[in-house]
Amino acid sequence: MRMEFFSRMKAAGVITLTMMMISLHQIYSSSAQECPSTHDLLNSLRQVEKMLAVHETSYQQSLRSLKKKISTLHNSTMAVFKIASCPKPDPPAHGRRLGRVFGIGHEVHFLCKSGYELIGPRTRVCLESLKWSGQQPMCRHLNSTANSLPSFSPASPSSSASSSSSFPASAALSASSSATSLSHQSPTSSSPSSSVRPSHCTHFLGSTRCTCDVGFTISGRDNNICTDIDECHLFPLGQPGLLCVHQCVNTPGSFHCICPSGYDLTRDGRSCTDIDECENRMHNCTADQLCVNTYGGFQCVTVECPRLKNATYIKTSSMRCERNPCMLGDKPCTQAPNSISFHFLSVVSNMSAPRILFRVSAARVLGDTLRFGLAGGRSRGHFSVQRSGRQTGTLLLVTPIKGPATLEAEVEMSELEHNTLLGRYLTKVTLFVSPYEF
Repeated sequence: MRMEFFSRMKAAGVITLTMMMISLHQIYSSSAQECPSTHDLLNSLRQVEKMLAVHETSYQQSLRSLKKKISTLHNSTMAVFKIASCPKPDPPAHGRRLGRVFGIGHEVHFLCKSGYELIGPRTRVCLESLKWSGQQPMCRHLNSTANSLPSFSPASPSSSASSSSSFPASAALSASSSATSLSHQSPTSSSPSSSVRPSHCTHFLGSTRCTCDVGFTISGRDNNICTDIDECHLFPLGQPGLLCVHQCVNTPGSFHCICPSGYDLTRDGRSCTDIDECENRMHNCTADQLCVNTYGGFQCVTVECPRLKNATYIKTSSMRCERNPCMLGDKPCTQAPNSISFHFLSVVSNMSAPRILFRVSAARVLGDTLRFGLAGGRSRGHFSVQRSGRQTGTLLLVTPIKGPATLEAEVEMSELEHNTLLGRYLTKVTLFVSPYEF
């Protein structure tokens, strides 16, 4: 068709060019005898202009005819392709379908929303019989329990026996899943039979194409075996791109993360968040004890006023003791701390240092000097006190501490007037260090 069109265009161009040469020849022939007049030249140019206009009109008509024939051919071709296609597959409930072309040999893929796992093939191919390979997949909620399906079936799920967050193999790059607590669950290992399954092969136009479900890699001499990918081994803890903050458990075609006791799995399915047993009343502390939440647990502490030889104290609040008035001239009593405060802090293991832990401030100053320092406590080598303001001192952690551990520090604030002691105020800080770094 295109050759016929260009042949016509070529013939029309030759005719037009011939007519133009004849006109010009007439002009030059007359010019050999005498110089042509302006009128003759204008007439010749008008004739050429008319011939070009006719040629342009003919060209546009031929071009429109060609476009019409191409459109008709395209529509008939598309009609043939539409007939030779599989029916449009429906996306599973709580999931979606990827792929818009349903012709023979084309694939469509299925995904589930966060909190659901796919039961059935993730990929279906349009066969020559105009039917889709495999069975229609479905999305099952991760928290639901279902009977285990037989192995070596294209529709068998990559399921875990626990209520955990599952990920496909591509989850090392990006994934989202529901957060299910696995705080009290022990790891489970996949059985060898579920870690190896046959591949899904499709025969099309004399060739064979074999694929595996997500989370499996193809192997075997004839690409007829799918072997589970151990994502936990590929992305070990502590390495860039780690999958789980605490522990990773490999499952057939997937993996899930678990948290230690005292933690919940977060919505991303990988991190762990501390459970506040004190706020949620999940502790066993008595009425006389104070519940202190720690990372991964809790502590029941008893705040008691000290019993000194030269001074007595009374408990004025749950975390503070005040010294009783001293007898006149009782210097040992007046040198004892005027008040003792108790504070409990929880930190993670191997926390970076130096780090500010606590600040001690004077509400009002009677003397002309305030002094801050460490008065005692266990593990004094881990702490330091610095003055951070006229009336403020800061307790610093100067070395990282590997948990689990319990450390104590005593920060003393002394008030003086002309180097004469007016009062001492003691703050006892207890540090509970978690065995985990999160």
